[in-house]
Amino acid sequence: MEENDVNDFSEIFKALGHPTRLSIVIGLINSNECNVNKMVTNLGISQSTISQHLALLRRAGIVKCEKKGLEVCYRVEDPLIKKIISSIT
Repeated sequence: MEENDVNDFSEIFKALGHPTRLSIVIGLINSNECNVNKMVTNLGISQSTISQHLALLRRAGIVKCEKKGLEVCYRVEDPLIKKIISSIT
């Protein structure tokens, strides 16, 4: 494994290391995609807190977002992330 790979994995695991972010990613994989309002309802966490976690997950390349009308839907596309999550759930 090359040093770049190790660094990439480290960033992924850091991003997934928070329980809320891990819950968001697991939920997105299970539902294919979701908007922030549904996450607020499902997780019982404020919209601003979820948005902060989603921003970090986006920067880490773990989640992607797509605007659909007035809402923004989030999803996990990377097969590596899906494989990591499937190995722990």
